[in-house]
This record gives sequence, structure tokens and C-alpha cells, in this order.
Amino acid sequence: MNIIDPDTILCPSFVIAEQYPAFEGVWHAHKKAQFVYAADGVLTIRTTQGMWLTPPHRAVWIPPNEMHQGCAPRGFRLITLYLDPDMPMVPQRCGVMDVDRLLDALLNEAARFGTHYPPGGPEQRLMEVVLDRLNQQRPLPAFLPAPRDSRLQHLTAVLQANPADDRGLDALAALAGMTGRTAARLFIRETGLTFTQWRQQLRLLKAMQSLSLGASVTNAAGEVGYSDVSTFI
Repeated sequence: MNIIDPDTILCPSFVIAEQYPAFEGVWHAHKKAQFVYAADGVLTIRTTQGMWLTPPHRAVWIPPNEMHQGCAPRGFRLITLYLDPDMPMVPQRCGVMDVDRLLDALLNEAARFGTHYPPGGPEQRLMEVVLDRLNQQRPLPAFLPAPRDSRLQHLTAVLQANPADDRGLDALAALAGMTGRTAARLFIRETGLTFTQWRQQLRLLKAMQSLSLGASVTNAAGEVGYSDVSTFI
């Protein structure tokens, strides 16, 4: 596979399609904005603000110069739209978006001609339709905020390693050398969520990932700590 540095491409908007194996990428940033779409797999994007999960038919916006890392538990086809940072639809922050069938088809078609196309031709007109269609996609709540406090980072890492861990906040906080009251205050201050809300969002995202990879509802529920499938649903 030829590696393309998108920041060396002069075209203001273009789409690249690439096939990737399972991987945990390095932290990096691009000068261009990215609309990152895992066309047939599950991709996790991490930034300093938190984690975004993109199961099939979802994509994540990454603003220009945003440090990020991509991870995937199995091979997938990645379609990425790159935009110059001064284009009007470039986002100020990351976010997960829906990708409907029309946008999926448009992105795949744009990937066929890639990074170079003549101005004023059919390729440019198709790219204009892509950008117009982007504005019609709905945002989705697929974000898990990350704390900056080192103690809370330790606590949340324990839960991310085992979302089914059902210990209460007092017990988990003790592992990180703080009281439950301190941890509760830090969760709200650093993530905008209570501990219960944060853990529920973690379990939701992990379950979405498992279901997208083909797990049964029963297995997905068990992986994130639900013994009662109806409660999980």
C-alpha cells in the first residue's frame, strides 16, 4: 500500500480509501481536517479529550492539528475525507456522525479518483455534493470523556480494562489513593459526568463495539456487566 501524506496534497478536499489490518496506531495530527469512516469495521479514535467509537455507518470528525490515535480490533476498510482547514464546514471539535447510504456511495465514488482531479469537472461537482451531504448527517452520542487527573486516569483505566467490574466508587477510588468523595467531585469537574453516568457510557460504547463485531446480545451484555439481558437492552 502506498502511503500518502495528506498534508502534501494541494487539493482542498479529497477522499482516500485504504485497507488496514487490526492495529493500534501512533499518536499524530494532520494540518487538514478529517472525516474518518470505517466502511466495514469498527474504529476507535482517541484524543486528549476522550474516546470516540465509530461502528459501521458512523464516522468521526477530527479537526485540523488535533492529536489523535486510531485503534481497531480487526481489519477494516477506511475511507477518509480530508479538508483544508479554512473550509466552512470544518469542525472545531471531534464528533461522531451518522453516514447514510447516499453519503456512503458518494464517499466510495470520490475515493475512486482520489487526490487529483481537474477544477470545474464532474469530480469537483461530485465533491461539492459530498460536502453538501455532510451537513445533513446527524451527530451521535458516541463519546467517552477522558480525565486529566492522574488518579482518575488510573481509576478509569481499571474500568476500561474490565467494564463488567461492578465495584462501587469508594472501592475503586481506594485503588487510586483517594476517597470516593474526592473521586466523585473529580468526575464531575473533569468529565462533566457523574461516576455512574461515565461508567454507563463506557459500558454502552464497549457493548456497541462488541455488537458491531458480531457478538450476540447475551455475550455483549455479559462483557459489560449485565446478567439480565432485558435490562441491558
